[in-house]
Amino acid sequence: MEAIKNRYEFVILFDVENGNPNGDPDAGNMPRIDPETGCGIVTDVCLKRKIRNYVETVKEDATGYRIYIKDGVPLNRNDAEAYENAGVTEKTIKEEKKKDPGLDQKIRDFMCGNFFDIRAFGAVMTTFVKASLNCGQVRGPVQLGFARSVDPIVPQEITITRVAITREDDAENKDTEMGKKYIVPYGLYRCEGYISANLARKVTGFSEEDLQLLWEAIFNMFENDHSAARGKMAVRELIVFKHDSELGNVPAYKLFEAVKIQRKAGVEIPRAYSDYEISVDQVPDGVTCTRM
Repeated sequence: MEAIKNRYEFVILFDVENGNPNGDPDAGNMPRIDPETGCGIVTDVCLKRKIRNYVETVKEDATGYRIYIKDGVPLNRNDAEAYENAGVTEKTIKEEKKKDPGLDQKIRDFMCGNFFDIRAFGAVMTTFVKASLNCGQVRGPVQLGFARSVDPIVPQEITITRVAITREDDAENKDTEMGKKYIVPYGLYRCEGYISANLARKVTGFSEEDLQLLWEAIFNMFENDHSAARGKMAVRELIVFKHDSELGNVPAYKLFEAVKIQRKAGVEIPRAYSDYEISVDQVPDGVTCTRM
C-alpha cells in the first residue's frame, strides 16, 4: 500500500453527559481538570486507547491490522516475532547486524507492516532488561493533543450504595456498603490532531486505507466502549483540513483558529451539544476543509 501524500490537521468534537470521560488516578479517579481554568482534560493516551480498541474490534487481528499495545499481551511477545522473521535471536542479533547493516530497518519494517497502531502513532520498541529485545523506535505520523473542554466543568461526587456485602464478618453488622463515583453533568471537549505525510512516506508507510480506518475509528471510538462510569459519550463532529502538499501549505495553528465554538445566545450553562454553535472560517488557498 502506498503512503499518504497530503498533510492533514483535524479537530475532534466530543461530549460527555453524566459520566467520567477520563479519571485521574492522582485525584481519586475524579475527572481530570485544569486547576487554573476549571476546564476538563482527556489525555491523548486515553483517546488512542479507544482508537486502538475500535481497530482491534473491527479487524480482529487481520494481517497488517494487529494492535501492538493491547491488554494482556507483553510487548516482548510481539518483538520476538520480528526477530524470528529476520532469522535472528537475542544472542545472535549483534553479530548479524555486523553482517547486514540493514537488519534494523528490516525489523522496524516488519513491525510497521503488521501493527496498525505502530504505523499510525509510532512506538518505542526497546526494553532495558537482562534479556532485551530491541526493535528500535518509530515516530508515527498521527499525533493527538490533550482534549480540553470548551467551558469549565464542575465534577460531581455521587454517593452510591450496594446491597451485597463483601466480607462474611460484616454481614451481621450492616446491610449495605457505600461507594462513590464522579460524573461531569455535561461537557463538550475539543481535541486537535496532526498527520504528517512526510513521516508516513519515510518511516511507517501509513496509507490511504489506514487513513480511512483512522477516521472511522475516531468517529466510533466511544460506540463500543460504553460503560456506567463513562455515561453517554459521543463524537459529534470531525473537522479535517487537507493540504495540497506533503509538507503543508498553512501553519497548523491558523487552521485550528479557524474553528470557532460559541454558546448560543441565552445559554448560560450548556447541557447539550445543541447549546453550541460551531463554525469554520474560510480556509486559505492550498487547504481543503471537510466537516464529517
